[in-house]
Amino acid sequence: MAAPTYFWLTVLLYSCGPSAQMFQSTLMLDMAEVLLDKYCFPENLVGMKEAIRQANQSEEILHVTDPQNLAAVLTAGVQAALNDPRLLVSYEPGTSPLELQDVPLPSPEILAELSQHAVKFQILENNVGYLRIDHIMGQEVIKVIGPTLLETVWKFVVGTDSLILDLRYCIGGDVSGVPFIISYFCDANRKIHIDSIYHRPSNSTQEIWTLPTLLGDRYAKGKDVLVLISRGTQGVAEDVAYILKHLDRGLLVGERTAGGSLNIQKFRIGPTDFFITVPLSRSISPLTGQSWEVNGVFPAVLVSADQALEKATSILAVRRAVPSVIQRVIELLGTYYSFVDHVPTLARQVSKVVYSAVISEQDLAAKLNYELQAICEDPRLMIRVGSEPQDIIDQSPGHVPTDASSPQHLPDTLFQVEILPDNIGYLRFDEFPDAALLPELTPLLVEKVWSAIESTENLIIDLRFNTGGTSAAVAMLLSHFQEQTPPILFFTIYNRLTNASTEFSTLPSSGGNTYGSKRGIYVLTSHRTATAAEEFAYLMQSLSRATVIGEITSGKILHSKSFQIENTNLIITIPFINFLDNNGEYWLAGAVVPDAIVLAEEALDKTKEIIAFHAGVLELVEDTGNLLKLHYAIPDVGAQLSEVLTTKWLEGSYRAVVDCESLASQLTSDLKEISGDHRLHVFYSDSEPDVPEETPESIPTPEELSHIIHALFKVEVLPNNVGYLRFDMMTDAEIIKVIGPQLLDQVWNKLVHTDTLIIDMRYNIGGYSTAIPILCSYFFGPDPVRHLYTVFDRSTLSTSEIWTMPKVLGERYAPHKDIYILTSHITGSAAEAFTRAMKDLKRATVIGEPTTGGALSVGTYRIGTSNLYVSIPNQVVLSAVTGEVWSVSGAEPDVMVQANEAMDVALGIIEFRAKIPWIVRTAGKLVADNYAFAETGAGVARQIAELVHQGEYSLINSEVELAQKLSQDLQELSGHKHLKVAHIPENSKDHIPGVVPMPIPPPEMFEDLIKFSFQTKVFENTFGYLRFDMFGDLELITQVSDLMVQHVWNKIANTTALIVDLRYNIGGPTSSIPALCSYFFDDGDPVLLDTIYNRSDDTTSQLWTIPRVAGERYGSKRGLILLTSNYTSGAAEEFVFVMKRLGRALVVGELTNGGCHPPQTYHVDDTNLYLTIPTVRSASPEGVSWEGTGVEPHLEVPAGTALEKAKEILRSHLHGPS
Repeated sequence: MAAPTYFWLTVLLYSCGPSAQMFQSTLMLDMAEVLLDKYCFPENLVGMKEAIRQANQSEEILHVTDPQNLAAVLTAGVQAALNDPRLLVSYEPGTSPLELQDVPLPSPEILAELSQHAVKFQILENNVGYLRIDHIMGQEVIKVIGPTLLETVWKFVVGTDSLILDLRYCIGGDVSGVPFIISYFCDANRKIHIDSIYHRPSNSTQEIWTLPTLLGDRYAKGKDVLVLISRGTQGVAEDVAYILKHLDRGLLVGERTAGGSLNIQKFRIGPTDFFITVPLSRSISPLTGQSWEVNGVFPAVLVSADQALEKATSILAVRRAVPSVIQRVIELLGTYYSFVDHVPTLARQVSKVVYSAVISEQDLAAKLNYELQAICEDPRLMIRVGSEPQDIIDQSPGHVPTDASSPQHLPDTLFQVEILPDNIGYLRFDEFPDAALLPELTPLLVEKVWSAIESTENLIIDLRFNTGGTSAAVAMLLSHFQEQTPPILFFTIYNRLTNASTEFSTLPSSGGNTYGSKRGIYVLTSHRTATAAEEFAYLMQSLSRATVIGEITSGKILHSKSFQIENTNLIITIPFINFLDNNGEYWLAGAVVPDAIVLAEEALDKTKEIIAFHAGVLELVEDTGNLLKLHYAIPDVGAQLSEVLTTKWLEGSYRAVVDCESLASQLTSDLKEISGDHRLHVFYSDSEPDVPEETPESIPTPEELSHIIHALFKVEVLPNNVGYLRFDMMTDAEIIKVIGPQLLDQVWNKLVHTDTLIIDMRYNIGGYSTAIPILCSYFFGPDPVRHLYTVFDRSTLSTSEIWTMPKVLGERYAPHKDIYILTSHITGSAAEAFTRAMKDLKRATVIGEPTTGGALSVGTYRIGTSNLYVSIPNQVVLSAVTGEVWSVSGAEPDVMVQANEAMDVALGIIEFRAKIPWIVRTAGKLVADNYAFAETGAGVARQIAELVHQGEYSLINSEVELAQKLSQDLQELSGHKHLKVAHIPENSKDHIPGVVPMPIPPPEMFEDLIKFSFQTKVFENTFGYLRFDMFGDLELITQVSDLMVQHVWNKIANTTALIVDLRYNIGGPTSSIPALCSYFFDDGDPVLLDTIYNRSDDTTSQLWTIPRVAGERYGSKRGLILLTSNYTSGAAEEFVFVMKRLGRALVVGELTNGGCHPPQTYHVDDTNLYLTIPTVRSASPEGVSWEGTGVEPHLEVPAGTALEKAKEILRSHLHGPS
C-alpha cells in the first residue's frame, strides 16, 4: 500500500468507527482538498483522494459526537502520518479565518514607533554591541524606516568590536527582510545564494541572495557575531539564525529553536466550523541542502535561554583574551621550555589558534594543547583550567633530618634490610635522601646496608611506598648495581634555567664491594612510587639491570614549573629540565610500566615466582640457539643467531621477561630483528603441537573429481582472447598425474590457445611444491629443459635442483605468448616459489603486492623440556639465475599495485603491449623520414624493427618504460644522444620542447634581460671578455639590437683582442649566427660561413655574413679566442665550428658537447610519447660535421683553466716571447 493510503487510513482509524456518518467522510475529503492546494510537501500527498474513498467504504466507522474531540483526533492522525507537528485541525464555531489583504503601510511615524518596540540596542562593557530583534521587518518597511534605523541603531552597532544578536524573543516576521539582515554580515564583493523558498499555492520557488548595496556600512568580517536563540525563536528568525550559522558568520548560543515555518496560515475546511493550519512554504538551504523547519536550528553552545546572554558575554571575554594568552604562552615557553629549539615552531603553531572558534577557557586550553602536542609530543607541557599552579621542582621530603648527628641514624631510619629464603636480599626505603647528606651517608650505607646483602644471589628493592625525593641519590644507588669498570653514563640532565647539562655516571667505590651487574635485581613499584623513585626504576629498567614488578607508577611531572596566565583561569605547566637516558632517548616523565603488572600487595609473591623462572632462562636461550645451529636453513646465519641470543642474555636483555609467554615473545622479536626472517617464531603451548605429516593427498574418486576441479579452478576467456586462470591451492604432483586428463579437458584446453594468459595467485597460500615443475613446464619449450631453482634442505643436508620436464600431457603454452601472474601479500609457500621461478626466468610479468616470503618447509622443535617451541625454516631456495638465496621478504612484483587493482592493471598492460610494435615502427619511420643523416636514420629504423621482432620490447609495462627503452636503443644505434623519446603526461603538454613556443618577454623587460644575460669585462685595460650562455632568435635580437650595442658591444668594441666565453652556453636558435659572425669579418665581399642541410624539406641553404650590423665591426685583424667546455652545445657549437673552420678564432678548452641544431619534436601516434629528432646538420664542403661528435679545440685544456690560458696566450701575443 502506498504511503498516502497509510496516511489516510491512519486518520480514519483515529476518527471513525462502525457507524460513521457521511459528515466525517466529507470533512476529510474537504481537508484533503486544502492540503493538496496549500501544503508545502505535495509529494507526500500523491494518491490521497483515492485512499480516502477506499477508507470511506468501510462499515466500521466509529461516530465521534464531540467536534472538539474530532478535531483533536484529526490533528493527531495528520501529524503522526506526515510527521509534521505544524499541521493543526481545530473546531472554532462562529469564527471566520482572517482574509489576507493588501493593507497599506502605516505612516512613517507609526512605523518608527513600532520599530522601537521590535528593535532594541545597547552597548555593553568592552564595546560589545547588543542588538535585540523581536520582529523581522519586510522589504517595504525597511525602505521607509531604514534611514531612521541607520541613524538611531546601526551606526552605533557597526562601531562595536563584537555583536550579540538576540533572537530569543523573535517569533516571526517577513521573509523579504532576511537578505537585508544577512547582507550586513557578508562581503559586498560577491553575491551569495542564501536560501530557496518553495511556495505551494503558486507552485513557485524563490531564490534569496545577499544584496550588493546597502544603507550604511557592513559589519566587519573579522568581528565576532554571537546569535542568541531559544525554543521560542520561530519562523523567519529561525531562517536568519540558520543562514548565519552555516555561513560561519554567527555562533549560535542558547536552545534549539521551535522548528516553525516561514509562512503558515489557517483555512476553513469546507462549509464547516473546522479549520486546518497549514505551512504554505518551505525553506531548502543551498548552503546545506537541508531545512531547519520542523526540527529547528541547533545551537553551537547549548545553554538555557535565560543564561544565553551571560554565556555569550563570557565567550567574547575569552576570545578577547586569546591574543594576550597566546603571547604569554610564547613568552613563558621562550623563558622556561627545556627543548629550546622547539620554541620558535611552537610559537608559530599556537598562533594558528582561530579566535572565533573558541567558546570557553576549557576549549581554549584544549586547542592550545592540541597545537603544542602536534609539534613537541611532550606530555609534560600542558595547559589546564584550574585555580592555582603547583610547582614540582625536585623537592625533597621535608622531614628528612639534616643536622650533623642525624646521618649516623639515617641508614636505620630510611632503609629496611632483610635476607629472605633462598638467599634473596630485600631492601626497602621510602624516601630518597637529600643531596647534602650523601657524603656522610655513603660510607654508612656500605657498613649497614650493602654489606648485609652483598652475598645474596638476588635482590628485591621495594619502592612501593617511596614517594621520591632528590635525584642526586639516584646515581649513587645505580653505581652500586654496576661493575666499576668500564664507567657507564647513566643519564644526562639539561637545566634550561642555568643553560647547563650535567652527566651522571658510575661513581667511584666508597669502600666495600658493589653488587655488580650479573645478579638478579627486582624493583617493586606501586601507584605511589613517584619522582626520584620513578627515575631509579626507569633507569634500572632501561639499563637492562632490573626486572620491574608491581603497579604503574604515579607519573608525576618532574622538574616543571606552573604559571597562571594573567586574568584567566588557565595554568600552563612547562618542563625546564630534560632527562636523557643512557640510550640517548628523552624520558618525558611518563609513568613507569612494570615488566610484570600486578597489584602492589601481590608484587612480592610474584617476584619470588619470577626469580624461580629466571633461574632457567639462560638454559632456554642456549637451547634455542642450539636448535637454530642444527636446523636453520642457512647454517652460518643459524650460528650467528645462537651467538647473538647468548650475548643478549649476558647484556641483560632477558631480565624483562617474566614467564614463558613473554620469553617467547622476546625471543621471536630478537630472532626476526637479527635475521630479517619473519618465519622464525617462538611460541608457548601446553601440549605438543601437531606436526602435519608429509603424506600425499588422497586420490579423489571419479565422482568427486569434476566437483573438485570446478570448485578449485576458475577458468575464463576474456575479450581479445585473454585467458584467465585462478587456483588457490598447490596440490601434490601425484594428484596432478592422476587427475591430469580431467584437468586438461576441463581447464587447460580452454586456455592453451588464448593469446595471453593471466594466472591469478592472489588467494593462493601455497601447498605442495612437487607440482611446481609440472606447472612451469607448460610455459617453456620441451628443449632445452630449464633450471627453475635449487632447494637446500638443512635437515638432510641435501641439494635438489628443480627443472622443467621434457614431456607433458597435452599442449604447451607457446613460449612467445605473454603470461601475467597476479599476487597479493598472502601469496605464499609453493605459490610464491612458482611466481619467483617464472619471474627469474623472465617468463611472466608479476603484478600486485609483494608475496608473503614463506618457506617451502618449516620445522617445529621443542626447546629443552619446556612448553616452548620454535618454528625454524629448514629449506632455502637458490635462484637458478643468480645462485643467491631468495629473499625472505617475498617476491617483488614487476608492477607494484594494490592486490584489488592487479587485474585491471594487467588488462591495461596487455592492451598496451599489443600496441608496442606499431608505436616502435612509427618511431622508426619518423627517424627514417626526418633524421638529418638519412642513411643512418634508415638503418636505425630497420634495426629497431628487428629488436621488436626479437622480443626486446615484449616485457615493457608502461609508456614511461617504453620511452626509456626507445631512447636507449635509438641513441645506441645512431650514436647521437639528442635522438630521444620523452613521456609527457597529459597535464604537462604545455611544456613540450619544440612544440610549445617560448614566450617572448614584453619590451619593457628587454633592457634588464640584456644586462642579466650578457657579462662583459676588460682585462688589463686591453683584452675584452664577453660571456653569454644562450643564443637568441634573430627576430628578437633585431628588435633589441640598439640596446645590445649600448649595454654590451660598446663596452668591448675598442679592445685589442676579445675572449668569447661559451663554456656555459647550451645553444638555442641558430638564426642569429650569421649576424654574430659578421662582427668578426670586414666590410666588403660576404663570407660563406656554412652550408646547412634540412632533412624535413630536403633543402640545402647557405649561411653568409650580412652587409650591415648594428654598431661597429670588430673586424678580422684583432685576436679572437673562443672558450669551450663539454657543456657547450647546439648553436654555440655551430658558431665555434664556423669560426674555427674559417680560421677566424683560436678555440681553447674542451671538446664540445656534440649536440645538434635545434631539433624537431614529433608526437608518436595516440600516445603520450614525443620523439625529438635532429633534422638539420652542417653540410660543409669538406664533409666535416660537428653534430653528435662535437668540435675539438685548437688547444685542449680543462674548462676551469681555459680563461687563464686564453689571457696568457693574448699576453704572449701582445708582448712577444719573453
